Amino acid sequence: MGDYEHLLEVSHLKKYFNVRAGSLHAVDDVSFTIDKGKTLGVVGESGCGKSTTGRAILRLHEPTSGSVKFEGREIVGLSKREMRKLRAEMQIIFQDPYASLDPRNTISQIIAEPMKLSGTMKKDEIEQKVHDLMETVGLAERFVNTYPHELDGGRRQRIGIARALALNPKFIVCDEPVSALDVSIQAQILNLLGELQDNMGLTYMFITHDLAVVNHFADDIAVMYLGQLVEKAPSEELFDNPLHPYTEALLSAIPVPDLDNQTKRIPIKGEITSPINPPDTCRFAKRCPYCSGQCMESSPELVELSPGHFVACHKVAEEHAGGTWKVDEAATA
Repeated sequence: MGDYEHLLEVSHLKKYFNVRAGSLHAVDDVSFTIDKGKTLGVVGESGCGKSTTGRAILRLHEPTSGSVKFEGREIVGLSKREMRKLRAEMQIIFQDPYASLDPRNTISQIIAEPMKLSGTMKKDEIEQKVHDLMETVGLAERFVNTYPHELDGGRRQRIGIARALALNPKFIVCDEPVSALDVSIQAQILNLLGELQDNMGLTYMFITHDLAVVNHFADDIAVMYLGQLVEKAPSEELFDNPLHPYTEALLSAIPVPDLDNQTKRIPIKGEITSPINPPDTCRFAKRCPYCSGQCMESSPELVELSPGHFVACHKVAEEHAGGTWKVDEAATA
């Protein structure tokens, strides 16, 4: 394709779900970019919209509004036929390595399915590609006619990875691919994903709630809270200099194995704003120790305060501009 600055460019992406009580704002005005061969880690509490963002990018959920450009090409609005061609280059690894696999198919049938559906490969080519992919992801050949329920979680996830690689994609959404696995198996899968990225030039959007994992795996980290992006920065910068109060609280909760060098936990108290018909305020305001009247009056914009470091916080923006911040205790009472 033509020239493009970023492999993936997401602008003002929104995904709302109609529920009985109103409109649930699962993803609300999210913007970010991912460069070729890089990994963006997306973190936040359960229910913050991480997985919905990934699925909306792939159009497994149709976006309510916004723009998603892949290699400079707008994909929101493409027909099903056009998206089917594009899906070869944009794949997903699901969180649950068992629920995402058809229990009626063998390992070879599961891995071969995308190639058969694409209609671009002959039978002998598919068989050879299945063999090669199993070797690539570390699955022994003896498992070729095995069913998913006969394998452990780590091997099932390797099947999911092989299936995602079947059509030689450029971009993969990794939707909490290690959260359902034992710690020792997590390390194996993360190492495998890293090797595949190095060898195949893959670009990842790595969704997780585990900051300790994403710190070692991602080039950049985006922090989400109730459907919105509150901070995005290079991984090392985010850990060394977190600016948003929510990010600070998340980082303080990471266990430290050194008893003599423990970090002080920052508790998050207060009422969680409802994602159904949310007001135009800071969604973290009711839980933020620095909340002021401004936070209860308008939603902060995501602004770049230093190269590559974006934050959505009235307090941080004012301090960065050289102002002083006065906490309105009545706002959080």
